[in-house]
Amino acid sequence: MGPPTVNAYTPSQVTEIISRAGVHKGRMHPLRVFLSSVSAGCLLSFAAASCLTANTSSWLQENAPGPARLLGAIVFPYGLVLIVLTGADLCTGTFMYTAVSVLHRRLSVWRMLLHWFITFWGNLAGALFMVSIIFGYGGVFGADPYKAEVIVFTTKKQVTPDFHMIFLRGIGCNWLVCLGCFFGMQGRDLTSKIIGIWWPIFAFVSLGFDHVVANMFFIPMGIWVGNPEITVGLYIWKGIIPALIGNILGGALFCGGYYWYMYLYEQEAPLIDGVPYGEHADIEKGGTSSQNLEDVRGLHKFGNGSSLENEARGVSETGA
Repeated sequence: MGPPTVNAYTPSQVTEIISRAGVHKGRMHPLRVFLSSVSAGCLLSFAAASCLTANTSSWLQENAPGPARLLGAIVFPYGLVLIVLTGADLCTGTFMYTAVSVLHRRLSVWRMLLHWFITFWGNLAGALFMVSIIFGYGGVFGADPYKAEVIVFTTKKQVTPDFHMIFLRGIGCNWLVCLGCFFGMQGRDLTSKIIGIWWPIFAFVSLGFDHVVANMFFIPMGIWVGNPEITVGLYIWKGIIPALIGNILGGALFCGGYYWYMYLYEQEAPLIDGVPYGEHADIEKGGTSSQNLEDVRGLHKFGNGSSLENEARGVSETGA
């Protein structure tokens, strides 16, 4: 019996995969980016709604607020799991992906900013669709105790904290969210990916941090059910601006910038399943050179060729 092995990518390999995925995301057709972002906004809204439902008990809120928050934290991570595994685009995740690609000099700043812009509005469109059509007209939170919980939750989330508090919570939030994406990409099998994603997301929800896309559901839902203390202007000022800026810093700098510097800066890019950067793009497009094609066929002969195609496909279908 041989020594135990770890079936996972190394941190340097994961950072390289993030860089490649950021290039792919930044070069996607804008319509595809928008539709993928709408999907992500919808999927995260399901998780946000589940979080509200889990927090409904007034007794827990008054007597055991910590365990009450943990209940929401247990269920919320499935939202990011759905997004990552279906390849949808969440603006908070793309802050890390595309920033690493720009720092790695593989993507232009213009393409990065355009991708951020489209994913933000796509996420907002998806979340507002869920608020109004599925949960609003669907009456999911239309009666107590669910309506009362939405009002209490959104007041604590939006009215009580100061601007700088939401900003700082936004940094911590997307730091953890992008770590969830990082761990999810590190695993090679589905179970490892789900577990890797779950715990950082559990952490940010249990700590009460602010995620700009989650707020796209939470706060408009509070407005929909008639929270008298929240207006659209207040939502933009405290629900979007500080959380968005904090999320950008948490994802692009604290997570993406750090791992780029540690593993890619002034270092040779690691191979991913034996594939160097550039060839994975050729394989993805089906346009390998004759020499590369012979290399792929040779690897197939020894049972490794499929990893080239799988790696390219995995990069192109990376979500969040």
